[in-house]
Amino acid sequence: MPDDTPGPRPPAHSGEPVPAGKKGDTFVTEDTPRLRLLIPLVVAIAFFMEQLDATIITTAIPGMAHALHTSPVQMNLAVSAYVLTLAVFIPLSGWCADRFGVRPVFIAALGLFTTGSALCGAAGSFPELVATRVLQGLGGAMMTPVGRLILLRSFPRAQLVRAMTYATLPAIAGPLIGPLLGGYLTTYLSWRWIFYVNVPFGFLGVILAYRFLNPSQTPRSPSFDLAGFVLFGAGVGLLEATFEGAGYVPPLVLAGMALCAAGLIFAFYRHSRAHLHPLVDLRLLRERAFAVATTAGGLSRIAMNAPIYLLPLMLQIGLGLTPIQSGGLTFLAALGAPPVRLLVGPALRRFGFRTMLLGGALACACALGNLALIGRHTSHELIAFAIVFFGLARSTQFMTSNTLAYADVPSERLSRATSLGGLMQQLTVSFGVSLAAALLGLLARNQMVPALGAFHAVFYILALIPLFGFPAFMRLQPQDGAVVSGHAAGSARESGQA
Repeated sequence: MPDDTPGPRPPAHSGEPVPAGKKGDTFVTEDTPRLRLLIPLVVAIAFFMEQLDATIITTAIPGMAHALHTSPVQMNLAVSAYVLTLAVFIPLSGWCADRFGVRPVFIAALGLFTTGSALCGAAGSFPELVATRVLQGLGGAMMTPVGRLILLRSFPRAQLVRAMTYATLPAIAGPLIGPLLGGYLTTYLSWRWIFYVNVPFGFLGVILAYRFLNPSQTPRSPSFDLAGFVLFGAGVGLLEATFEGAGYVPPLVLAGMALCAAGLIFAFYRHSRAHLHPLVDLRLLRERAFAVATTAGGLSRIAMNAPIYLLPLMLQIGLGLTPIQSGGLTFLAALGAPPVRLLVGPALRRFGFRTMLLGGALACACALGNLALIGRHTSHELIAFAIVFFGLARSTQFMTSNTLAYADVPSERLSRATSLGGLMQQLTVSFGVSLAAALLGLLARNQMVPALGAFHAVFYILALIPLFGFPAFMRLQPQDGAVVSGHAAGSARESGQA
């Protein structure tokens, strides 16, 4: 299930993008027209692999759990370990690109992701799979942000939108075919092939990147914020471990872990305020629109990312569907993204951000509640309708909050805002999956085969989470994001004519 951020996003990067046209850049000129297609193709391979990997694994979870002698509930670690690694190391990608150059970092990231994929497929035990998913996530954390940076440094602004379109088309295709391909490979070959399928794409990407990406001069990068990286990684990792330990670790130990995680994150906050070039600039949360979109919008994200893990499990374990049937239904959630991309802009002009986000949070709650109504006697047509509605609500809320997040951020702080925003998006995937698994583990009497009622109870609990964002959404003013939505300006014109 893709993240529906509209338009090209600047990279997670410590400074502003280097203007195209400087000596040593890989920008496309009239003398090298073939690079207008080849460079986006190289970046598209990275985008495609990351998006495919995020969805292809979900339909294979029950089969993987059986083969690796663990419970489907615990298999959430295979998803959350990957996503958490992405979140922790994404801020490092921009610094590495500045320090060592985009081509070597991008090639290394592709190689690391491909190697991690091959090792995931060859894993002989559950701990091995989790460890290799971390390796894969490390490659993914460098691969996609640096890919965006390559496009920003390779094309003049007038050609950037077209280049980004070429690069992101395969990324849109990845989530569409991921569940179906995962179900097919799991049924007719082996779950291991959901990882092996990345290997030829990775090799092709490395060869093309080495051949067609020119070495570029890199700007002087600030010193690496090692203390901030350690505090942030330890705090977020311990918070994730707290979620994972629910139902397995004694409550007093869990409480101690949660307090330690909160202390580390608070220490990182204090550190980032005093540091000239912090790893993640939390001072951006002083911007009202950005803060509301990332925090209150993040609640909707946590709830709506949980079905990435939970829905395929319910369809296969709770309803007894095959992996192919499960994949054929879950992929319908991705169909909401293309029409929503066309409709969100006019809807924002008509209703504004506050109304759209309030309505979106309510729609998210209803969509999750609908999934809790799916039973053994529910027809496939009604299941498909519930999943399509879920996808539409998810895409609408995600795109609206993404658009608001960057609408009012000053241009000189935009790269740091996208770094923090991208990091928060990855964390909501990890927290959503972990929360769903923790709730399922607490409510299921048999964790090897959770009952359908346990899935229903988790979906009902998740349906409450987006509603907690209502107070923050109510704080939005008509002028917040008006430069992007056009809603307040339109209202002012209508008032003047009256």
